[in-house]
Amino acid sequence: MNSTPTRQPGTTAREIGDMLERLRNHVPMQRWVVRAGDVLYTIGARFTSLFVPNSGYFKDVILTADGREQVVGLHFKGDWLGFDGIAEGRHGCNAVALDTGEVWSLSYEHLLNASARQPDLLTALHAAMSRQISRDHELMLALATLPADVRVADFLRNWTGSLAERGLRTDKITLPLTRAEVGSYLGMTLESVSRALSRLDGADVIRVDNRFRRDIEIPEVAALTGFIERNGLAAAVR
Repeated sequence: MNSTPTRQPGTTAREIGDMLERLRNHVPMQRWVVRAGDVLYTIGARFTSLFVPNSGYFKDVILTADGREQVVGLHFKGDWLGFDGIAEGRHGCNAVALDTGEVWSLSYEHLLNASARQPDLLTALHAAMSRQISRDHELMLALATLPADVRVADFLRNWTGSLAERGLRTDKITLPLTRAEVGSYLGMTLESVSRALSRLDGADVIRVDNRFRRDIEIPEVAALTGFIERNGLAAAVR
């Protein structure tokens, strides 16, 4: 049995564009230009709005019992942030920009009112919730079953898949996260992430730029997938 998580079918660039256009046309919003480190909301803040990136990358962060930051979510253009606050009326994490971008702030009340008139908006909202649940399940499965090298390879494959869905280049990427942040997200140390990247480079699956350590070439996503399938299966057999 293959323990490697199967990537769920995602959205396409057209679908993301259509959803953003519907929001622009039917829901009052505030647009923010953000830079790396800017915070959209914090743990315990009252929930009033959902947020949709129009550009840029964002992370969800919680605090562990000993005060360390733990990355628990990553978001791209067209994703939704803030679902954690709906049930209790308070946010359970910090949402932080990873680079320069634009984010749309949508009042939850206004969004629900608009959805009553435009059912497609409610469909888009439910689809976004479903995709987030699927991503969370995939991450939990990866943390529980995959060895370090495969975990990092799977992270890169999912990252390039998200870029491809948005019509962006995937053969050469620049990660907006530090290796420590990647490790936090994958349940690994910075050193383990660095070693895994070096081994993937040595296996000719990726090429890491030693001068600009966030620049990574992925000549063939199929080769990355093959590495994951071979080594994920080997781990399951052991």
